[in-house]
Formats: sequence, C-alpha cells, structure tokens
Amino acid sequence: MKKIAKKLVITIALYLCTPLLFAQGTSQGISTAQQRKLNNALSAISSLYVDTINDKKLIESTLESILKKLDPHSSYIPKEEVERVNEPLEGSFEGVGIQFQLLNDTLLVVQTISGCPAAKVGVLPGDRIIYIGTELIAGTKKQNSDIMKRLRGPKGTEVRIKIKRGGQSELIEFTIVRDKIPIHSVDATYMIGKDIGYIKINNFGSTTVEEFQKAFASLQKKGMKHLILSLQGNGGGYLNAAIALADEFLSKDRLIVYTQGLNQPKSAAESTAAGHFEDGKLIVLVDEYSASASEIVSGALQDWDRAIIVGRRSFGKGLVQRQFPLIDGSMMRLTIARYYTPTGRCIQKSYKDGYDKYEHDLVNRYKNGEFLHADSIHFPDSLRYQTLNLKRTVYGGGGIMPDIFVPIDTARFTDLHRKLVAQGIVNKTCVQYIDKNRAELKKKYPNFEKFKKEYEVEDEMLNLMTTLAEKEKIKVDSTQYNTSKTLLKLQLKALVARDLWEMNEYYQIMDSDNESLLKAVQILQTPGAYEKILK
Repeated sequence: MKKIAKKLVITIALYLCTPLLFAQGTSQGISTAQQRKLNNALSAISSLYVDTINDKKLIESTLESILKKLDPHSSYIPKEEVERVNEPLEGSFEGVGIQFQLLNDTLLVVQTISGCPAAKVGVLPGDRIIYIGTELIAGTKKQNSDIMKRLRGPKGTEVRIKIKRGGQSELIEFTIVRDKIPIHSVDATYMIGKDIGYIKINNFGSTTVEEFQKAFASLQKKGMKHLILSLQGNGGGYLNAAIALADEFLSKDRLIVYTQGLNQPKSAAESTAAGHFEDGKLIVLVDEYSASASEIVSGALQDWDRAIIVGRRSFGKGLVQRQFPLIDGSMMRLTIARYYTPTGRCIQKSYKDGYDKYEHDLVNRYKNGEFLHADSIHFPDSLRYQTLNLKRTVYGGGGIMPDIFVPIDTARFTDLHRKLVAQGIVNKTCVQYIDKNRAELKKKYPNFEKFKKEYEVEDEMLNLMTTLAEKEKIKVDSTQYNTSKTLLKLQLKALVARDLWEMNEYYQIMDSDNESLLKAVQILQTPGAYEKILK
C-alpha cells in the first residue's frame, strides 16, 4: 500500500479505528462535579440496593445510554464482540477456511476457501461434518455460533473433524492446522465489453487498497481503458484506506479530506503522485447504504470533477470515531470530529431530532419518494457548493448526491419475496439443490462463461423453494410469486454460481440487473456522453 500523504490516519466508518489513548480533558468536557455525581449514584446503588446487582450489565447499559445520547455513531462494544466486529477491517480471522450451512440438522460444507487449511487437507464442498474433535455435531441442533467457536482458534492449533462423503460408507478423518483466513474487501473484478473494467469494494479495511491494485492490474492486462468502481452497499471502514483509494485517481497535491472537532484541530490529507488511474474515464456507483469512507472517496472525486457519481444519495455519515480500549477488554467508539470534502461539504446528515428518527431516515426517504424521484430531494441554498475545476453545483448536508440519479426498481419486490429471503428459504433452496446436483452441474458447465450463457433455473428448483416455504408456514401467494419470479430466479442462479465458483461469479449474475451499473455502462459506451456530464 502506498504511503499516505500528510499525517491524517484517523480511522473512520460505521465500524472503525485503532486503539489510542484518551485525549486530555478540556473546559468543554464533563465537569468534576458531574463526574462526582455519577460516582455517588453508582456507589449508593452498589451499597444500598435491595436486590443482588449484576454490576457488569448495569455499567454496560449505562455506557450504552450515555453514548447513545451523544450521537448515532458513538457506541459501546462488549469484550465478547470486539474481535468479531474488527475482523472485516483487519482483513482476516484465524480458523480452517470452511463455508458451511446447517442443512436438516447436518453441517454441510458449501465451499472451502482456496489455499486455506481445510482445502489443503482435502475437505470438499458437499462433505458433511459429523464430528468436530470427539463431539458429535450431526443431529444435535447446534447453532452457527456454536460451530464457529469449535472451528475457529489460534493459528497453529489443530482441530480434528470426521466427515461423511457421498459414495463412501466410512467416515473420513482430517486433522486441520488452523491459519489466518483472509476476508476480502474486493467482491468482484471483471471486464464489461472490450475496454470497461468493473471493481466492487464491500468495505475499507487494512487490505483494501492492495486488493484494489491487484484487481486493477488484472483488468489492465485485459485491455481496460475505463473503470466503474462500485461502492454500493459499502458501509465504510478505515479512513486511511479511503484516502489511499482516492489517491489512486487524483493527481498530486489534491485535498482529499479534512477533519475537525471541538477538541481536535483541523487535519488534512492530500493526494500523492503515485496514483495508477489519474486520467481515464471513471464512474463511481453509490446508493443509500454507501457510507462514511465510501462518501470520502466519492465526495473527493466529485469535488475535483474526476469521476461521475451514479446511483442514489448516499447514507450521510460524516462523523469520525476513535476506538478506546476499556479496562476489561471492551471498547468504546467515540465521535471526535467531523470530516469534510475538498469543497468544505460536511456530509453528515442531521441527528438533532434524536436517535430513533435518525435510525428511520432511510425508511422515511423511501416513504417520501426519494428512491424513485430525484426531484423529491430538496437542498437549501446554504448547502450549495461548486466543484473545484468545472464549477458544477454539488450539495452538502446529508450524503453525496449523485450526478446521475438512478431510481430503485420496486416493481418486483413483494412481501413474499422479502419473507423468502429474510427467512433463508432462497439460500436453503440453493444449498439443497447444489448438494443434490453438484457433480452433474460441474460436468455440464465446466466453466462460468458457459454457465452464465446457458443455465436456467428449472421448475425443480422453484418447486423445492415453495415446498420449503410452506414447511416454514410461509403462504405462497400466486400473484406475489409471479411478480417476484424473475427476481427470485436471478438470485437463485447467482447463488448457484457462487457455490460452484466464487463471489465474483455471483456478482456477475446479479449485476446483469443492476440498474446503476447498466446506466454507467451506457454512459461509457455512448460517444460524448461522459464529457457532456462533466462540463
């Protein structure tokens, strides 16, 4: 990863940061009298309360309540959750490298991660794990969390499993030495046509820029001239990763972002001369779930007229959190500053009306018609800014407003579809179908291109889905089913592709219906369209 310009390496996101010491108190902080008041109250409760006190629960609920009153993104993380919530940002965890699914009370191996311990010893997709160590797993109604605790563990330690493999009568035993298992930031990398590259990033972690550079180089070798970067659904991550990614596209000495808070002096980050794609046509996809670090990247590129932003208004999270370790191993994420784009826009949406209204902001946007009509979004003149090169109008005050708005297609979404997805019926259908037909599918579709072109979801699979739905007491209304059928078939095909290959192939199927991506491709393939927007 290239050296980050200047000194701004504070972490920012919906997750965030590295442990740092508490800043010194100031006159703006909590007074000594108020701190003493809280201590007195806790002391009285501890000494005099009528019943036994769960002090851990009491203090945790107090911390949660205090932080919730400050802003929507300051939060408390219990000790038990610290490692889990940091894993996506750190880029790895320690375990065996198995993706599994509980199927009819049996632990089914859906995939093994290439190059990881389970794959190295010969565990295969479709295997059923019967024992972990000496403990019987099959038929014991274990939860996913129970299985993960048994399979994960420190690097270098061993775990023994016994599996049942189709066509073999005896259980097969494996000894697996745990190792670091990568968690990737880049979900998809592929070419669209002859000269358009596509990269989808799911978060901003410690390996994000390195992964991007590898993906970018692979696309260049295939003839890429223009790039579509998808930050759809990307909830954020490390600020230094966002800065480094923006630096890939900006020429030297361009302001990328600055932060400032009451007790934090202004600190700015600028681009270096090390970018790999500073001149080609660039389109960035965002939606209502693109937040924080995603908004830093898209905001900086929009402010410098370096990219066209396509999609829907982003989430609107412009607060910087710092993560503080507490004495028992738990963590507190405390908002210490706001971040600003190069034009001076603060992207944080308002939270003055309280936590609950803030939490329902996306629902309210949908009800107000914002996801369907760009003209339903109104910004006051006080939030009007001009881009730095072409003097185009952009807005602050709550998310990045795209240059090209793409409405969400709600026509195929029904209550039935929501239930089938939320209750795991769609995923369970795919797992059972793959378990039964894996060998036949692999033989019939030896490569993804053939699968993508020729495979169609059959009635057998759809009938299995409705049968599973009825077992879960989900009523399959025929009108809703027919409305959502095309979407369900697309999702099932994508899941089959994921289980036969990887996540990259999943997105290649799903992206065939991604309206923002299709719009971006249209812009790049229409002579003069890109230049007309950036004028």
